[in-house]
Amino acid sequence: MAIVPRQRPVESETSVPNRPRSLDPQELGFTREGPIGWLAPLLLLSTGLRTLLHILFGAYLDKRELQNSLDSDVFDHSATATGELWLDYVADLGDGFDATYSVAYLLAQEELEVDGERLPRGRLLLMGGDQVYPLASGDGYENRTKGPYRAALPEAPAGEPRPTLFALPGNHDWYDGLTAFLRLFARRKDGHIGGWRTEQRRSYFAVKLPANWWLFAVDEQFGAYIDDPQLLYFERAAEHVGPEDRIILMTPSPTWVKARQNPDAYDAIDYFIRTILAPTQAHVRVLVSGDLHHYARYSGADRELITCGGGGAYTLGTQNLPDHLMVPPKETLARSSSRSRRYEREATFPDTKKSWRMGWGVFHRVPRRNPGFATMLGIIQTLTMLAMAGAASQGGNIQRLFSIPLVLMLVLIMLGTILFAKPDGKARHWIFGVAHGLAQIGLAVAGTWVWLQFPFRDWMWPGPLAVAALAYGPLIAIVSTQLLALYLLIGARFDVNLNELYAGQGVEHAKSFLRMHIRADGTLTIHALGIDRICKSWTTAPEGEPHSSWVRPKTPLTVHRIEPPVDVV
Repeated sequence: MAIVPRQRPVESETSVPNRPRSLDPQELGFTREGPIGWLAPLLLLSTGLRTLLHILFGAYLDKRELQNSLDSDVFDHSATATGELWLDYVADLGDGFDATYSVAYLLAQEELEVDGERLPRGRLLLMGGDQVYPLASGDGYENRTKGPYRAALPEAPAGEPRPTLFALPGNHDWYDGLTAFLRLFARRKDGHIGGWRTEQRRSYFAVKLPANWWLFAVDEQFGAYIDDPQLLYFERAAEHVGPEDRIILMTPSPTWVKARQNPDAYDAIDYFIRTILAPTQAHVRVLVSGDLHHYARYSGADRELITCGGGGAYTLGTQNLPDHLMVPPKETLARSSSRSRRYEREATFPDTKKSWRMGWGVFHRVPRRNPGFATMLGIIQTLTMLAMAGAASQGGNIQRLFSIPLVLMLVLIMLGTILFAKPDGKARHWIFGVAHGLAQIGLAVAGTWVWLQFPFRDWMWPGPLAVAALAYGPLIAIVSTQLLALYLLIGARFDVNLNELYAGQGVEHAKSFLRMHIRADGTLTIHALGIDRICKSWTTAPEGEPHSSWVRPKTPLTVHRIEPPVDVV
């Protein structure tokens, strides 16, 4: 296994296109996409089918085994003029342009001034997963990731080393079996995204850093095993690691948090640490991941556990995070798991109070962000009301009870609400799903009673249908959506559909990323940076320097510290 040194400084490329003079897609070279409407019916169906296909056939689509034929280089970025290195970390970034580009723009600037301290741009940019939403595709990456990041840093400043980009796939990158991901991030040795050079050849990588630091990025998805070619790659990389070294371990998901509800979630990472890293006697000092769209740090005697998924996707509240974690969880069934250690919650962004305030926005944001979902609820409620009204006009009670259209609609409502609650064996999910279904059916009963008080049902056909579609449907859609919002708000307090509470709202503000500094004395300083409000109004800079951002905010973006700098030795 070769250790490949970093590239030498390069001059500006002459192939960079002319700077755009407007925000027209023809000039930018990509389309500025809006944020994903996560409750859109077609998207829910498509994503659900993709997830089901991956569960059923994921082993046949898994390209990690095939990566054994690709280069197995370990990358050396340890040699710097000062013995120091700055590196940036961002995850969950490929969503709407405004949020994604707000973060990309800050990452691309030569330096950021935060609380009077100047923090230079990272020589390495680490993307921690979910570089595109909702599904991986060439066009999706182009419009939601590559285009915005190229516009933020079109090329490296002349005469300076080109910063290097490494990307770890998340679950959304995986929905096509990593095809589009590998084409973008690991296709060519001279590949680049704007001013960032891409070096990796696989979906996982090891990087030697200054002052006896190493970066290991493990591709472990959907709770799957870590494949043998990947284990072999890291075994060979670990041959260069010694007892004096310290390790930053990147993972696609914060399984140390998810293990609270699924004790087996952390097993693969624990196995990797025990079998690959522990024999080197090096110290795993930092675990970092995205996937959950907020910032949270848990600290223990041996390491820092950091979730930083604020790169562009909807913000997820932190109110349900526990005060401490036991990692690995004592409930794990792994026979040779590491000794369980306690980690205390030190900081979150957004904080608990702000997270709850965001949650209350569900009543106005869900219908505004997801008109298609509200329309679907209105159609279901209208059809159920018409079925109930039809049953009420039939003969005996038994006939009314077993009216075929009515039974079909009631089954559809109950099945939909139960599946929406994700009943994975936990009783509270079943309880909330059934309760939500009964509430929606109760709303249909109330709507039917109101409908029967008017003479619409006696009109000549298709008069009743027209009134139902034009008057009843829009009104009941609003009421049904508000009932759903109330369900989400209550369920989130019990950790049911917490993600949907925030995904449905699509809150774009409260973004975050990490800027890390390895000093010559070996200290790693982690600067957790937050953006309270993203920019939504942009202008081009056609006369700027070749390396300066094509698109700039009309009002300056403000970045702040989420917590004081964290020193890791």
